[in-house]
Amino acid sequence: MKLICIGRNYTDHIEELENEKPKDPVVFIKPDTSILLKKQPFFIPDFSNDIHHEVEILIKINKVGKHIDRKFAHKYYEEVSLGIDFTARDLQTKLKEKGLPWEKAKAFDGAAVIGKWVSKDTFENIDAVDFRLEKNANIVQQGNTKLMLWKINELIEYVSKYFTLKIGDIIFTGTPAGVGSVKPEDVLTGYIKNQQFFSIKVK
Repeated sequence: MKLICIGRNYTDHIEELENEKPKDPVVFIKPDTSILLKKQPFFIPDFSNDIHHEVEILIKINKVGKHIDRKFAHKYYEEVSLGIDFTARDLQTKLKEKGLPWEKAKAFDGAAVIGKWVSKDTFENIDAVDFRLEKNANIVQQGNTKLMLWKINELIEYVSKYFTLKIGDIIFTGTPAGVGSVKPEDVLTGYIKNQQFFSIKVK
């Protein structure tokens, strides 16, 4: 089981970090050890002084696939969730400056929050879904999947060119603007529309 993450999939987030708009999806992987265990707080690691939250729509792959055509991609997932891609921004900046991989900044233990799963049929159109992240009851990130540069079916097609998708794999589809630091005692709560998908405390 692997977590396949998409970077730079919302223009406003690309602009806030002053990144270059990519010609293709930016892809990186987190190991399953990065998943934050249910009902556990997120502990800020000692190697970073600037951990950022990045809220994202998630999909779970439900059958094995390789070189999946976009028109068939909808058959490869049934469930949708919301999660956080925690990022050690200070460490990531140093790695990017040296042209090194991001894994130490993105794939550390506890760096992936996965909320509850619901059927994609819950939503009239998965490509037009509002979601948000609240920090201490204040909205800090909000987005809509219609603003993705690459929609879910396009991502499945693209990713499956490089990696065989297996049952249980999870795709993190990218984050909108509003990423920011977390501090001890912060409470992060994620919503799709008005349904809560997770709530975690930062330690």
